[in-house]
Amino acid sequence: MKKLAALALCLISSVCFAQTWPQRSVKFILPLGAGSGADIGARLFAERLSKRWGQPVVVENRPGGDGVIAINAVMSARDDHTLLWGPSSTFVGHPYSLERLPYDPKEFLHVARVTNTVVAIAVPASMNVNSLKEVFAQAKQQPGKYNWTSVTTITDIIFAGYFKSADLDMVRISYKDTVSALNDLIEGRIQLYGAAYAIVRTQGQAGRIKILAVTNRTRAPGLDIPTVAEAGFPELNFDGLIGLIAARSSGLSDAARDQIAADVKAVAADPLVADRLIATAQIINPGTGAEFAASIEEQAAQLRATAKILGMQPRF
Repeated sequence: MKKLAALALCLISSVCFAQTWPQRSVKFILPLGAGSGADIGARLFAERLSKRWGQPVVVENRPGGDGVIAINAVMSARDDHTLLWGPSSTFVGHPYSLERLPYDPKEFLHVARVTNTVVAIAVPASMNVNSLKEVFAQAKQQPGKYNWTSVTTITDIIFAGYFKSADLDMVRISYKDTVSALNDLIEGRIQLYGAAYAIVRTQGQAGRIKILAVTNRTRAPGLDIPTVAEAGFPELNFDGLIGLIAARSSGLSDAARDQIAADVKAVAADPLVADRLIATAQIINPGTGAEFAASIEEQAAQLRATAKILGMQPRF
């Protein structure tokens, strides 16, 4: 009778279910390279989650292919111990950037929201401007003379949509890597660059470039940099999102999914973790899988509205 009662309690207890996961090592697959803000955050959480779970948590970098390589690695694994850790920007823009979608988005099972990435807008120090208003006023006076670039498809579309709405003739330059873009910004070959704050921070601190605003809706703790809304350009608002995603076909249980989100939130509550993430331009913003999915849909809706301004239609 006692065994039956214990079994009944287990069946209604998410904690009991979650204790069956993880049974072995857990793998976080990242679509970005080692040393990126997302990578540093993943390793920080992996270390602490490993202690909570009593199992190793391995971080594996699978950059390239606009995030597709990492996504396919997770989806094809069909393993409830293999999760995608990365920014939603690696896939929200795919309907506009790819000719064919090499994975099924219905396979995405959102597990936990972790952080927001701080996205900065920077200009060459040689421009001698102190605000976005000054940059856009100069661009207005010199149509076709100012070049710009950004790191992701999402920011490409958001920036281009604003430029069209404001009747700004600025030329987008495409880069294969962030280093080349940053070097060209320093040299003044491009006049505006949208990228994770972590990418531009060092050169900004060295005085070679100026960081004029962040696209996030709220100011980043510890950074005396205005938001684009405070600068007068709310159309450029964009919050980077980082979280955990599993393959739906992996069989990850709802209880395990809820426990992962709860454990992520517990780790995020550590002030030392928050401080280290802020240093890599990430803002703690933990949430459940459902909250992560809702944040991604908000991002996608913003992208659809802006793409419409540009006459762009999703391919799938």
